[in-house]
Amino acid sequence: MRPTHLQPSHSSQFTIYVVSAIAAIAGLLFGFDTGIISGALLFIEQDFTVSTEMKEMIVSSVLFGAMFGSLASGRLTDQFGRRRLMLIISGLFIVGTLIASFATQVSGILFGRLFIGFAIGIGSYTTPLYIAEVSPHELRGGLVSLNQLAITIGILCSFIINYAFTNIDGSWRWMFGIGLFPAVLLSIGMIFLPESPRWLIKQNMKDKAIKTLQKLRNTNDVSHEINEIQNSLQIKQASIREIFSPWILPVLFLGTMLGFIQQVTGINTIIYYAPTIFQLAGFPDASSSILATIGIGVVNVLATIFAVCYLDKLGRRPLLLTGLAGMCVTLIGLSIAFQSGTDAAMLRWIAMGCTFLYIICFAFSLGAILWLVVSEIFPLEVRATAMGIAVFSCWLWNFAVSSTFLTLLNTMGPSMTFLIYAFMCVVSFVFCYYKVPETNGVTLEQIEDNIRRRLPLRYIGQPVFDKTLITETPEYQAD
Repeated sequence: MRPTHLQPSHSSQFTIYVVSAIAAIAGLLFGFDTGIISGALLFIEQDFTVSTEMKEMIVSSVLFGAMFGSLASGRLTDQFGRRRLMLIISGLFIVGTLIASFATQVSGILFGRLFIGFAIGIGSYTTPLYIAEVSPHELRGGLVSLNQLAITIGILCSFIINYAFTNIDGSWRWMFGIGLFPAVLLSIGMIFLPESPRWLIKQNMKDKAIKTLQKLRNTNDVSHEINEIQNSLQIKQASIREIFSPWILPVLFLGTMLGFIQQVTGINTIIYYAPTIFQLAGFPDASSSILATIGIGVVNVLATIFAVCYLDKLGRRPLLLTGLAGMCVTLIGLSIAFQSGTDAAMLRWIAMGCTFLYIICFAFSLGAILWLVVSEIFPLEVRATAMGIAVFSCWLWNFAVSSTFLTLLNTMGPSMTFLIYAFMCVVSFVFCYYKVPETNGVTLEQIEDNIRRRLPLRYIGQPVFDKTLITETPEYQAD
């Protein structure tokens, strides 16, 4: 039976939202430092001689660093704790931003963005994990999605900064340098936040965990939640070899596939190269194409706000499947527009409209849901390492897509390039329909119990599982 929890009080909700919002500044930095390159790249090539391959390296250097950061994140988070590691992340953002901003050669930009990427890789794992572990399950979906909202706000800010510094000498240096402000804000904010109660109990600091939960929940009665955490910690921590054991392997596969799907459906070709795409569509200069990207940032934020508000009401699966279908249609629209040879004015409007709709569909589906589901599906004993592997998959495919996009454009043309991404949306829709569970309103401990019982992936989010209801379904047979 599903345990009964009291609804969190208004005062405890306020505390949780404040804690989550401060932690989500790491997400804002994630969005800012990945989005800022879209405009900065147009001006870096004015100061340095850069080939197509070098441009791809400048964009993907952050992603290369993020891959290694995500691999190390699980072990580092367990060793240092969620809160302390986020303080370290803020320092890495500051150092990387200073190196990139004052670079006198392309190699300096690459080195600085590697630092930033390492911080992003750790933060993309640690932030949703921290928020999930301090949140009551009734609010978990929306709160974890605050991180994705912060990412989209960071991307919007980067597009605005790109436009604001378009006509200023050394514009790309200013674009990078503005990232110092949220990095410093994160470091100050994290000083005052509590450690994750789950990590404290894991470190045999039960009394401190109780006090932390009492403050977060604004009640002295936290015994039920403490018992749930302790029960899940009774099981020994899994080794690397055990991560690939039969009972864990299905959810590990699901997590890595979600990382794959988020990237191969083309999102970061839009985020990193939007001004380039708009120039291909006929926008006359860098200023106008960068201005158009601000619209992308605005609809991205608005659609993510919708996801934050309705993830816990509409559920993960309906939003995910609807978004994937919409992404496919808009990518096909982009492909047809570039193929049809429409006049330049019409092509500009079609490209902008399809791009905006694509971003909306991504933001309320894969954008918000990936980080949320990955923070929910892994059992506690393997959560650190398994989440690190899943996040690594996301960054690996982000790197692969972003470092080949310009080459694909040059060799296959924009029409065929976008058609490839549309095909990947179709494949992703089929996979998500049969494999992705609905985890809305279910505790992390319940999900873990379902995984231990070897339920099919589609059904691990069931609060009360009746096997007779699904044994005849195609999805069950497929698992």
